[in-house]
Order: sequence, then C-alpha cells, then structure tokens
Amino acid sequence: MTTVDRERGRPARLRAGDPRSREHPRGTAAEVFRVFLRLGLTSFGGPVAHIGYYRAELVERRKWLDEHAFGDIVALCQFLPGPNIGNASIVLGKRWFGLSGSIVAFLGLMALPFIWVLGLFIVYSDLSSNAALKAVVTGVGAAGAGLFIGTAVKLGRALVKKPAALALIAACFALVAVARVSLLMVVPIGLGIAVFAARRGWL
Repeated sequence: MTTVDRERGRPARLRAGDPRSREHPRGTAAEVFRVFLRLGLTSFGGPVAHIGYYRAELVERRKWLDEHAFGDIVALCQFLPGPNIGNASIVLGKRWFGLSGSIVAFLGLMALPFIWVLGLFIVYSDLSSNAALKAVVTGVGAAGAGLFIGTAVKLGRALVKKPAALALIAACFALVAVARVSLLMVVPIGLGIAVFAARRGWL
C-alpha cells in the first residue's frame, strides 16, 4: 500500500501484514481511477478471471490490501447480484474514498471495456467466421481459465487449515456443478452454514 513518508515527502510502502494495509491506499481518488482504468484495459477472460488481475495489482504489486481482506471482499462480491468485478470496484472505492471513490473506481473499470466491446462487436460481427479470429478468442478463453484456476489456488491457501471451510466449499461445488441445484437455493443455505461456523470459530 502507498503512504506518504512525511520526512522525505515521497511515497512509501506498507507491508501487507500492517493493520493499516486494510484501510486505504493513502493516495488519491485519481490514482484509484488510473489503476482501475488500467485493470479495465488489460483484464481479459470475464469477471471471474478478472479476480486474478485484481489480486496481482492490489495485493501483490501495490499492497493496498492484504490477502485476507482481499478474500473477504471477493467473497462478498461473489454473493451480491451483478458482476463480481464491478461489485468489487464499488466496494473498494467506497472503502477507500467513500461515495466518490465508488464512482471513480467503477467508471475507471468500465469506461474502456465499454469502448472495447462496441468496437469488437463491430469487427466480430463481420469476421466471426475467420479461423484466425476464432483461434484468438479460444486462446484468450483458455488463458482466462488458467488465470482463474491459479487465483483460486492462491486464495485457497488460507483455507487449507480450516476443514469446515473446505467441507463447505466441496458441498457447494457438488450441489451446483454436479447436482445442478439452483444458486438461489445453495447461496442462502451456504451463507447460513458459514455464519454458524464462523460464530463457532470454525472459519
């Protein structure tokens, strides 16, 4: 996380373990806008895969959040309606700079993708049968899937020593992916179990 060294008047870094790393980047709303603008420009693979880009930028590179805070925000945004990556930009902007932070983070994230989508739609509608273009789309999809799997593994490291969390993850996966139970049923039930387990200190 970026803060200000008052003696030298230049940015300094906080370690992820520092309690202040959970607060905000100690920068400006404009800096948050630029970061999310770049994330929106360079993130590929869909909302789920974007979590990997978020983690690399906000946790590993800038250290604006630690691993646990990032995991909590991802969990919250997965539960809320709407695209998780858009939800995360709003939550993080609000966390750091209030309502104005939510607005600039969301606009920064969505501005360039909006232009990208319009432009690519025009191109793809005319060239959808092109073999080279199909190969590019397939490759981007594969890269996004790999990034998502890698991010899931990294986020899952914090849960390895929590059997209750692993059991809950496995149960939700089995119900949704194997038994094809609706998320509208699985999410509230899973949330209730998670709250109960957290109160017992199992999570």
